[in-house]
Amino acid sequence: MTGSDFDEYEDDGFDDDAEPDGDYREAAIRERDPIPNEVAEQILSEGEIEILGQMPWSSNATLLCDVRHGDHFVQAIYKPHRGERPLWDFPDGLFRREAACYELAKAIGWDLVPPTVVVDGPVGPGSVQLFIPCDFNQHYLTLNDDETHRPAFERLTAFDMVANSTDRKAGHVLLDRQDHIWAIDNGLSFHVEFKLRTVLWDYAGEPIPDAIVEDLQALVAGDALATALGGLIDEDEVEAAEHRARILINEGRFPVDHTGRRWPWPLV
Repeated sequence: MTGSDFDEYEDDGFDDDAEPDGDYREAAIRERDPIPNEVAEQILSEGEIEILGQMPWSSNATLLCDVRHGDHFVQAIYKPHRGERPLWDFPDGLFRREAACYELAKAIGWDLVPPTVVVDGPVGPGSVQLFIPCDFNQHYLTLNDDETHRPAFERLTAFDMVANSTDRKAGHVLLDRQDHIWAIDNGLSFHVEFKLRTVLWDYAGEPIPDAIVEDLQALVAGDALATALGGLIDEDEVEAAEHRARILINEGRFPVDHTGRRWPWPLV
Protein backbone atom coordinates (compact mmCIF):
# COMPACT_ATOMS: atom_id res chain seq x y z
CA MET A 1 0.00 0.00 0.00
CA THR A 2 1.22 3.48 -0.80
CA GLY A 3 -0.10 6.84 0.24
CA SER A 4 -1.46 7.39 -3.25
CA ASP A 5 -3.94 4.53 -2.82
CA PHE A 6 -6.21 6.87 -0.88
CA ASP A 7 -5.63 10.05 -2.90
CA GLU A 8 -9.16 9.89 -4.25
CA TYR A 9 -10.43 10.57 -0.73
CA GLU A 10 -8.22 13.60 -0.05
CA ASP A 11 -10.88 16.12 -1.17
CA ASP A 12 -12.91 15.36 1.91
CA GLY A 13 -14.20 18.61 3.40
CA PHE A 14 -11.42 18.81 6.00
CA ASP A 15 -9.21 21.29 4.14
CA ASP A 16 -8.26 23.99 6.62
CA ASP A 17 -7.97 26.49 3.76
CA ALA A 18 -11.56 25.94 2.61
CA GLU A 19 -13.82 28.96 2.27
CA PRO A 20 -16.09 29.51 5.33
CA ASP A 21 -19.21 29.24 3.22
CA GLY A 22 -18.20 25.93 1.61
CA ASP A 23 -21.24 23.65 1.74
CA TYR A 24 -19.18 20.46 1.58
CA ARG A 25 -17.12 21.28 4.66
CA GLU A 26 -20.30 21.85 6.64
CA ALA A 27 -21.92 18.68 5.34
CA ALA A 28 -18.98 16.30 5.93
CA ILE A 29 -19.75 15.71 9.62
CA ARG A 30 -23.39 15.55 10.66
CA GLU A 31 -25.18 15.59 13.98
CA ARG A 32 -27.47 12.70 14.93
CA ASP A 33 -29.70 11.51 17.74
CA PRO A 34 -28.38 8.89 20.18
CA ILE A 35 -28.66 5.32 18.92
CA PRO A 36 -28.64 2.03 20.90
CA ASN A 37 -25.41 0.09 20.53
CA GLU A 38 -27.12 -3.06 19.26
CA VAL A 39 -28.88 -1.08 16.53
CA ALA A 40 -25.63 0.63 15.59
CA GLU A 41 -23.88 -2.75 15.37
CA GLN A 42 -26.47 -4.01 12.89
CA ILE A 43 -26.27 -0.89 10.77
CA LEU A 44 -22.49 -0.98 10.68
CA SER A 45 -22.37 -4.72 9.95
CA GLU A 46 -25.04 -4.82 7.26
CA GLY A 47 -25.22 -1.28 5.90
CA GLU A 48 -23.95 0.21 2.65
CA ILE A 49 -20.76 2.20 3.22
CA GLU A 50 -20.01 5.38 1.27
CA ILE A 51 -16.59 6.92 1.88
CA LEU A 52 -16.62 10.70 2.30
CA GLY A 53 -12.93 11.33 2.89
CA GLN A 54 -9.95 10.94 5.17
CA MET A 55 -9.95 12.30 8.69
CA PRO A 56 -7.07 14.73 9.33
CA TRP A 57 -3.99 14.05 11.48
CA SER A 58 -4.20 10.26 11.15
CA SER A 59 -1.11 8.08 10.68
CA ASN A 60 -3.17 5.28 9.09
CA ALA A 61 -6.06 5.49 6.63
CA THR A 62 -8.99 6.74 8.73
CA LEU A 63 -12.02 7.32 6.55
CA LEU A 64 -15.22 9.16 7.43
CA CYS A 65 -18.21 7.35 5.92
CA ASP A 66 -21.94 7.45 5.59
CA VAL A 67 -23.54 4.09 6.39
CA ARG A 68 -27.12 3.34 5.33
CA HIS A 69 -29.19 0.31 6.24
CA GLY A 70 -32.90 0.39 5.46
CA ASP A 71 -34.33 3.51 7.04
CA HIS A 72 -31.26 3.99 9.24
CA PHE A 73 -28.40 6.33 8.49
CA VAL A 74 -25.28 6.93 10.60
CA GLN A 75 -21.75 8.12 10.09
CA ALA A 76 -18.77 5.95 10.91
CA ILE A 77 -15.00 5.71 10.85
CA TYR A 78 -13.69 3.02 8.50
CA LYS A 79 -10.10 1.83 9.01
CA PRO A 80 -9.21 -0.53 6.17
CA HIS A 81 -6.50 -3.13 6.65
CA ARG A 82 -4.68 -2.04 3.51
CA GLY A 83 -4.40 1.49 4.91
CA GLU A 84 -2.35 0.39 7.94
CA ARG A 85 1.33 1.23 8.13
CA PRO A 86 3.45 -1.73 9.29
CA LEU A 87 4.77 -1.50 12.86
CA TRP A 88 7.82 -3.32 14.15
CA ASP A 89 6.27 -4.00 17.56
CA PHE A 90 2.66 -4.91 16.65
CA PRO A 91 1.31 -7.73 14.50
CA ASP A 92 -0.44 -6.99 11.25
CA GLY A 93 -4.19 -6.26 11.41
CA LEU A 94 -4.72 -3.42 13.89
CA PHE A 95 -8.33 -3.12 12.72
CA ARG A 96 -9.17 -6.34 14.57
CA ARG A 97 -7.88 -4.80 17.79
CA GLU A 98 -10.24 -1.86 17.29
CA ALA A 99 -13.14 -4.32 17.27
CA ALA A 100 -11.64 -6.32 20.14
CA CYS A 101 -11.64 -3.24 22.37
CA TYR A 102 -15.34 -2.74 21.72
CA GLU A 103 -16.02 -6.39 22.49
CA LEU A 104 -13.99 -6.16 25.69
CA ALA A 105 -15.90 -3.08 26.88
CA LYS A 106 -19.19 -4.79 26.03
CA ALA A 107 -18.18 -7.96 27.87
CA ILE A 108 -17.33 -5.97 31.01
CA GLY A 109 -20.53 -3.94 30.71
CA TRP A 110 -18.78 -0.59 30.30
CA ASP A 111 -20.18 1.66 27.58
CA LEU A 112 -16.81 3.22 26.79
CA VAL A 113 -15.98 2.26 23.20
CA PRO A 114 -18.31 3.18 20.32
CA PRO A 115 -19.83 0.18 18.52
CA THR A 116 -17.11 -1.26 16.29
CA VAL A 117 -17.36 -4.18 13.86
CA VAL A 118 -15.17 -5.87 11.26
CA VAL A 119 -16.49 -5.63 7.70
CA ASP A 120 -15.39 -6.22 4.13
CA GLY A 121 -15.68 -2.59 3.10
CA PRO A 122 -15.21 -0.57 -0.08
CA VAL A 123 -11.42 -0.98 -0.04
CA GLY A 124 -11.30 -4.35 1.69
CA PRO A 125 -11.50 -5.73 5.24
CA GLY A 126 -11.31 -3.27 8.09
CA SER A 127 -13.01 -1.95 11.19
CA VAL A 128 -16.02 0.35 11.13
CA GLN A 129 -16.77 2.36 14.25
CA LEU A 130 -19.80 4.53 14.97
CA PHE A 131 -18.78 8.16 14.59
CA ILE A 132 -19.27 10.28 17.72
CA PRO A 133 -20.40 13.88 17.08
CA CYS A 134 -18.64 16.02 19.67
CA ASP A 135 -16.64 19.15 20.33
CA PHE A 136 -13.13 18.11 19.28
CA ASN A 137 -11.65 20.94 21.35
CA GLN A 138 -12.63 18.91 24.41
CA HIS A 139 -10.48 15.97 25.44
CA TYR A 140 -9.21 14.23 28.55
CA LEU A 141 -6.91 17.04 29.64
CA THR A 142 -9.73 19.60 29.42
CA LEU A 143 -12.26 17.31 31.12
CA ASN A 144 -10.38 15.47 33.87
CA ASP A 145 -10.99 18.11 36.55
CA ASP A 146 -14.76 17.72 36.18
CA GLU A 147 -15.80 15.28 38.92
CA THR A 148 -18.96 14.33 37.04
CA HIS A 149 -16.74 12.38 34.62
CA ARG A 150 -14.71 10.64 37.32
CA PRO A 151 -16.67 7.32 37.23
CA ALA A 152 -16.16 7.05 33.46
CA PHE A 153 -12.49 7.96 33.71
CA GLU A 154 -11.93 5.43 36.49
CA ARG A 155 -13.48 2.72 34.32
CA LEU A 156 -11.38 3.84 31.36
CA THR A 157 -8.22 3.73 33.48
CA ALA A 158 -8.99 0.12 34.39
CA PHE A 159 -10.05 -0.69 30.84
CA ASP A 160 -6.77 0.57 29.40
CA MET A 161 -4.85 -1.61 31.85
CA VAL A 162 -6.76 -4.72 30.80
CA ALA A 163 -6.56 -3.85 27.09
CA ASN A 164 -2.90 -2.83 27.44
CA SER A 165 -3.62 0.41 25.57
CA THR A 166 -0.39 1.66 24.09
CA ASP A 167 -1.53 5.01 22.74
CA ARG A 168 -4.24 6.54 24.93
CA LYS A 169 -3.76 10.17 23.99
CA ALA A 170 -5.99 12.86 25.50
CA GLY A 171 -7.56 13.43 22.08
CA HIS A 172 -8.69 9.80 21.99
CA VAL A 173 -11.17 10.59 24.78
CA LEU A 174 -14.37 12.25 23.54
CA LEU A 175 -17.37 13.87 25.23
CA ASP A 176 -20.53 13.52 23.15
CA ARG A 177 -23.55 15.81 23.06
CA GLN A 178 -25.19 13.80 25.86
CA ASP A 179 -22.12 14.24 28.15
CA HIS A 180 -21.09 10.62 27.65
CA ILE A 181 -17.38 9.71 27.60
CA TRP A 182 -16.07 7.59 24.72
CA ALA A 183 -12.63 6.10 24.00
CA ILE A 184 -11.58 5.90 20.33
CA ASP A 185 -8.44 4.98 18.34
CA ASN A 186 -7.94 1.67 20.12
CA GLY A 187 -5.88 -0.22 17.55
CA LEU A 188 -2.65 -0.26 19.55
CA SER A 189 -3.81 -2.66 22.24
CA PHE A 190 -3.70 -6.24 23.54
CA HIS A 191 0.01 -6.79 23.05
CA VAL A 192 1.33 -9.70 25.13
CA GLU A 193 4.23 -7.55 26.34
CA PHE A 194 3.16 -4.85 28.81
CA LYS A 195 3.14 -1.61 26.80
CA LEU A 196 0.67 0.64 28.63
CA ARG A 197 1.03 4.29 27.59
CA THR A 198 -1.75 6.63 28.61
CA VAL A 199 -2.56 10.12 29.88
CA LEU A 200 -4.93 8.70 32.52
CA TRP A 201 -2.67 8.70 35.57
CA ASP A 202 -4.83 10.93 37.80
CA TYR A 203 -5.96 8.00 39.95
CA ALA A 204 -2.58 6.23 40.21
CA GLY A 205 -2.30 4.33 43.48
CA GLU A 206 -5.86 5.11 44.55
CA PRO A 207 -8.25 2.30 45.56
CA ILE A 208 -10.27 0.90 42.68
CA PRO A 209 -14.03 1.34 43.35
CA ASP A 210 -15.78 -1.87 44.38
CA ALA A 211 -18.12 -1.72 41.37
CA ILE A 212 -15.17 -1.83 38.98
CA VAL A 213 -13.55 -4.72 40.84
CA GLU A 214 -16.83 -6.63 40.77
CA ASP A 215 -17.19 -6.09 37.02
CA LEU A 216 -13.66 -7.38 36.44
CA GLN A 217 -14.30 -10.39 38.69
CA ALA A 218 -17.34 -11.27 36.61
CA LEU A 219 -15.28 -10.89 33.44
CA VAL A 220 -12.65 -13.45 34.48
CA ALA A 221 -14.97 -15.81 36.33
CA GLY A 222 -16.03 -17.71 33.21
CA ASP A 223 -15.27 -17.71 29.52
CA ALA A 224 -16.71 -14.25 28.76
CA LEU A 225 -13.31 -12.83 27.87
CA ALA A 226 -12.33 -15.65 25.52
CA THR A 227 -15.76 -15.56 23.91
CA ALA A 228 -15.61 -11.81 23.36
CA LEU A 229 -12.08 -11.68 21.97
CA GLY A 230 -11.73 -15.03 20.24
CA GLY A 231 -11.14 -14.67 16.53
CA LEU A 232 -10.00 -11.06 16.89
CA ILE A 233 -6.72 -11.50 18.78
CA ASP A 234 -4.47 -14.46 19.52
CA GLU A 235 -5.07 -16.86 22.40
CA ASP A 236 -1.93 -15.75 24.24
CA GLU A 237 -3.12 -12.14 24.00
CA VAL A 238 -6.48 -13.13 25.52
CA GLU A 239 -4.64 -14.87 28.36
CA ALA A 240 -2.49 -11.79 28.92
CA ALA A 241 -5.59 -9.59 29.10
CA GLU A 242 -7.08 -11.90 31.73
CA HIS A 243 -3.81 -11.78 33.68
CA ARG A 244 -3.87 -7.97 33.69
CA ALA A 245 -7.50 -7.97 34.87
CA ARG A 246 -6.56 -10.28 37.73
CA ILE A 247 -3.70 -7.97 38.71
CA LEU A 248 -6.17 -5.09 39.09
CA ILE A 249 -8.51 -7.32 41.13
CA ASN A 250 -5.75 -8.58 43.43
CA GLU A 251 -3.99 -5.24 43.88
CA GLY A 252 -7.21 -3.31 44.40
CA ARG A 253 -5.51 -0.08 43.33
CA PHE A 254 -5.04 1.73 40.06
CA PRO A 255 -1.61 1.21 38.48
CA VAL A 256 1.28 3.58 39.13
CA ASP A 257 3.87 4.64 36.56
CA HIS A 258 7.09 4.34 38.53
CA THR A 259 9.18 5.01 35.42
CA GLY A 260 7.57 8.28 34.35
CA ARG A 261 7.78 7.02 30.77
CA ARG A 262 4.37 5.46 30.22
CA TRP A 263 2.94 8.46 28.44
CA PRO A 264 1.99 8.70 24.74
CA TRP A 265 3.43 11.37 22.50
CA PRO A 266 2.06 13.74 21.55
CA LEU A 267 -0.15 13.94 24.62
CA VAL A 268 -3.20 15.10 22.63
